[in-house]
Amino acid sequence: MQPRLTLDGVKKSFGATAALRGVSLGVGEGEVHALIGENGAGKSTLMKILSGAHEADAGRITLDGALFAPRNPHEARRAGVAMIYQELNLAPDLSVAENIVLGAEPSRLGWLRRGAMRDTARRALAELGHGDLPPDAPVRSLSIAEQQLVEIARALAGEPRVMIFDEPTSSLTQADAERLFAVIARLKARGVSVIYISHFLEECRRVCDRFTVLRDGESVGTGALAETPMAEIIRLMVGREVSELYPRIAHGMGEVVLRVNVEPTICRPGGWAKAAGWCGAASAVTPLAPSDSNETGRQIVGPTLAIRAGEIFGLFGLVGSGRTELLRRIFGLDAMAAERVTIFGREENSASPPRRLAQGVGLLSENRKEEGLMLQRSLAENLTATRPVAHRGSGWLFRGRERSLTRDWISKLSVRARDPGQAIGELSGGNQQKIALGRLLHHDAKILLLDEPTRGIDVGSKAQIYRLTGELAAQGKAVLFVSSYIPELLGVCDTIGVMCRGKLAATRPATEWTEHTLMEAAIGTT
Repeated sequence: MQPRLTLDGVKKSFGATAALRGVSLGVGEGEVHALIGENGAGKSTLMKILSGAHEADAGRITLDGALFAPRNPHEARRAGVAMIYQELNLAPDLSVAENIVLGAEPSRLGWLRRGAMRDTARRALAELGHGDLPPDAPVRSLSIAEQQLVEIARALAGEPRVMIFDEPTSSLTQADAERLFAVIARLKARGVSVIYISHFLEECRRVCDRFTVLRDGESVGTGALAETPMAEIIRLMVGREVSELYPRIAHGMGEVVLRVNVEPTICRPGGWAKAAGWCGAASAVTPLAPSDSNETGRQIVGPTLAIRAGEIFGLFGLVGSGRTELLRRIFGLDAMAAERVTIFGREENSASPPRRLAQGVGLLSENRKEEGLMLQRSLAENLTATRPVAHRGSGWLFRGRERSLTRDWISKLSVRARDPGQAIGELSGGNQQKIALGRLLHHDAKILLLDEPTRGIDVGSKAQIYRLTGELAAQGKAVLFVSSYIPELLGVCDTIGVMCRGKLAATRPATEWTEHTLMEAAIGTT
């Protein structure tokens, strides 16, 4: 039978850099096909060609037997190919409904049919199990997980023949991921072809039929997932055996260097400079009932957290549990009316990012696109942003030394980049994440607050990040490691705490937790 989608010898270069050197694959009608590869392997470039964002330099693509060469995303979408990007591609000031029908707005005599827009939005969201999401709500008011659902709903609304999912569960709760898997199963039953990109290989094995592995811009292997050992897929990805996914570096633990005691109150997200406007005196704050909802105002109820030098402290919790809010408060990005933070034995009554940086505290934000990086600036500028290479007296920057230091970090972190002057927005998501982490290392932070540090990173790079985390602990640095991926917490951390409904529900040595007990604590059943 003729495959629905075929790619034969697809090539693409950007200047002297060959992103795709000849990729071939086929996806059948009603097939879920996993596209697997390390960051920088060419997956995103290939999908941008399919979605019309780039044009191939060479090769042939067919859709249902006809030549397929979209000149722009609108043309690809009209042909029935929908793309859901890992980095959200929404208009934040438009409503949920307006985003879902964007580019295909129902109209009559030049007037928008807003009732029809809302109906389309409700149907698409209902298929994802979120029919209660208000269609008139502005997208910027939603959580990251809810925004990702809107992105997926927009693709569903177009009734595509081919759907491309790029890391679709990276910001979803387990419950939302399960709903997504059910949607993919329904799409498959309807004959829709799905290309599924994920660094969670166990997830690929669960939802996909076949796979293709890309490495260095070439397709190096394909087959049935159920018949291929995981070790073989990883070997194809990285070009070598990965014998130790969770490397353990010997390290000891010392005195408590970070202690957080927070009184019951509400923190409203905003810049640290706006703290007085968001959070008034304690008497002016009205506590909320504990909730897992992603509202603008969130309550953090009295967690007590103590982290020692040389300790990797994992923090688990579902979306809305307060994990990210806790890190942002510690770093001074969000203010609270009453809090007690002790750093290196000294109690702090005020907080701001500059103060925390001066104290040796560094934050790796979950949202690297909007908060963690300056995408239009160079790798060197991003990596040295909090600790510029400058003359103390004059403030003049030493650009040559800055580039030299950046080259060293590029080598240490195995970043795939052209040179230190390259705009960081040109790198793959995983390589961007490495530079964001490299900034904390260059700053020589003694306490590292890592919020989902391996989100969107391939298996080989994850192992490298885990090893680096162990090496930092061996140097006596304290690491607060927030993750929604339970296996890495169990594999990497010394201690794991669980956030539930805005409070620290339980803390135990990692060896005393299992996936089952962690999930029980996260949903509040223990």
